[in-house]
Amino acid sequence: MSSSLELKKQVVDEIKEKITGSQSVVLVDYRGLSVEEITDLRKKYREAGVDYKVYKNTLMRLAFKDAGLEDFNQYLTGPNAVAFSNDPVAPAKITSEFSKDHKDLEIKAGIVDGKLIDLDEIKELAELPSREVLVAKALGGLNAPITGFVNVLQGNIRNLVYALNAIKDKQEA
Repeated sequence: MSSSLELKKQVVDEIKEKITGSQSVVLVDYRGLSVEEITDLRKKYREAGVDYKVYKNTLMRLAFKDAGLEDFNQYLTGPNAVAFSNDPVAPAKITSEFSKDHKDLEIKAGIVDGKLIDLDEIKELAELPSREVLVAKALGGLNAPITGFVNVLQGNIRNLVYALNAIKDKQEA
């Protein structure tokens, strides 16, 4: 077996491992972007812990087929790059925000938790608030009834103190 074929098999295995090990995958067409723009995009991905790679379409087709995602192969035309992440929202959010300022970056499709998603679903996913904001909202929602209960209890105690002060003032006068 030739070393070239062995290297290709290793790359296919690497792609398949990244597909199956990631919560989300976003496929983009980067045609028309300058080297500086691509470097900026890579930097944003890296800061968010997203793995951004360019592979040959034939190798990606084999990897997606091996991963049981043959439907994804219809999007593998032209120059493509793939963003892999364990965060289900990060690649979609970064790519969507970047494509607003750079019209040449085309979002093609994605995968979230093993399900193929199209451009509209990627944009919806990108509009979700960050994990921290969602956690804060949930905790705020849980905290609101408790805060209301404490205010009610304080109101009763406060009214009792006012009544006792009024009685004291009346007896002193």
